[in-house]
Amino acid sequence: MLKGVGASAGIGIGNVLVLEDISLEYTPHEVTDTAAETTRFKDAVDRFIKNTEKQAKKLLETTGEKEARILEGHISMINDPYMQSEIEKQIASGTCAEEALENMCNMFIGVFSAADDDFTRQRAADVRDVKAGVLGELLGVKEIDLSEVPADTVLVTRELTPSMTAGIKKENIAGIITETGGKTSHSAILARALEIPAVLSVPDISEHFKNEDKVIVDGTAGNIILNPDKKTLAEYTAMRETFIAEKNALEVFRGKKTLNADGKEYELFCNIGKPEDAVKAVECDGEGVGLFRTEFLFMDRTSLPNEEEQFEAYKKAAIILKGKPLIIRTLDIGGDKEIEYLGLEKEENPFMGYRAIRYCIDNKELFKTQIRAILRASVYGDVRIMFPLVTCIDEVRQGKRIVEECKAELKLQGKGYNNDIKVGIMTETAAAAVIADLLAKECDFFSIGTNDLTGYTMSCDRGNDKVSYLYSHFQPAVLRMIEKIIKSANEQGIPVGMCGEAAADPMLIPILISFGLTEFSVSPVSTLKVRKEIAKWTKEKADEITAHVMSLKTQGEVAEYLKTQI
Repeated sequence: MLKGVGASAGIGIGNVLVLEDISLEYTPHEVTDTAAETTRFKDAVDRFIKNTEKQAKKLLETTGEKEARILEGHISMINDPYMQSEIEKQIASGTCAEEALENMCNMFIGVFSAADDDFTRQRAADVRDVKAGVLGELLGVKEIDLSEVPADTVLVTRELTPSMTAGIKKENIAGIITETGGKTSHSAILARALEIPAVLSVPDISEHFKNEDKVIVDGTAGNIILNPDKKTLAEYTAMRETFIAEKNALEVFRGKKTLNADGKEYELFCNIGKPEDAVKAVECDGEGVGLFRTEFLFMDRTSLPNEEEQFEAYKKAAIILKGKPLIIRTLDIGGDKEIEYLGLEKEENPFMGYRAIRYCIDNKELFKTQIRAILRASVYGDVRIMFPLVTCIDEVRQGKRIVEECKAELKLQGKGYNNDIKVGIMTETAAAAVIADLLAKECDFFSIGTNDLTGYTMSCDRGNDKVSYLYSHFQPAVLRMIEKIIKSANEQGIPVGMCGEAAADPMLIPILISFGLTEFSVSPVSTLKVRKEIAKWTKEKADEITAHVMSLKTQGEVAEYLKTQI
């Protein structure tokens, strides 16, 4: 058995097709006719853009707008004025187009690969894809065509690129195995969008696989079984059928209210990163958006989005939701989310530093631009404002004062907005949890961000292998923080939701029901699963389990006990 990262759930059984890397070798040489070489480069870029636009259109049809935007990002990258001008400068000095392109792309790949956060490191893969695409055009090398592969094919490749995915007929692909990539990589995102089981980060794939090998891909557990015996094949075939049946059974919950076994109703929202993702939220039967991560509007560009750009983005999401709640988190940068053009100074400890609401309050005009855009969009739906990383009352009050200033400015300009717009906070710090009773008197709602709350409470970085064992929402300290936040909100009579990954954890759901959570916000694909899990629990049974959980002393004890109850 081979082990990798389970990046797209399900069981795939089929025959291996090893995708060899296309040779993009060339001989660097000096050019004398630099004008002709520049034209050759520009022509190659034009062909790359036209081809990528076609691929993006295919992805839009087969997977969705979010995935198509990955390829649109590739077009933006090669169109970047700085990148193009630097390449053309090198060509003007006598460097051939291939080498100039490679030099520039490799520089960006090095910068992005050295970053501390997954999101920025992922951009290195984008640059590699762009480099390969333009080099292919310069060298006249055709891309791999996956449109005609036979049924029950398991693709084995170093990396699944968006351009490769555009040609896939998903009904013919049983599974995907790659040598690179993690759960947040484009390979994972695309595999999940296509609903194809995938295991990534399998080392030395060329040594293990050959064409026509029989293989089982367990995208849930991250396991690969090569040339299984009859017994193993039968076991996994049964597991595949069970997985498919369970997935189909979730359809019973589509279009239904989110109710527990007592009939108590909950709000079940989705988390999104772009306005187009609201389409997926609606398609997956979400009852609104509990977290719109606006920082993605500020990334992958060279300057700040202006008020009109932001207004159109928020307005688009509100219109798509047709009156369902849309909670927009104000700009949350710093920590693991860097935006180069803002020129943030390198900090020793960015997670404890100049980020999120702290940065926004200190950069008032940038903040007001976003707030005005959100306020204007509130005319088109149930739009709400949420401040991230709050640690004290002063931050809430300063943020709310800025909202009032923006209302006054819009009123003078004759622009519409919802004067009664709700303003809440992400309770994701230990400080916010400790004073949750005070904060609840200042806010219209709470949303618990368990990812950061767990990290800050346990003083550990989940990306650090040496301390990641501490990172668990089953830690008694974290559970007590969550309990206090929810209790404080309920006592003040304000809604309290959860938008961290923990909101979709079946083992945590009965505890959240017992604590009194009123809203769950999860990834769109988890919506029906969470609705099903909530439906299983009465308050009495949830209270019984929670009483025992809160008497336990360690994360291990909590997790082991809950496994016996779910």
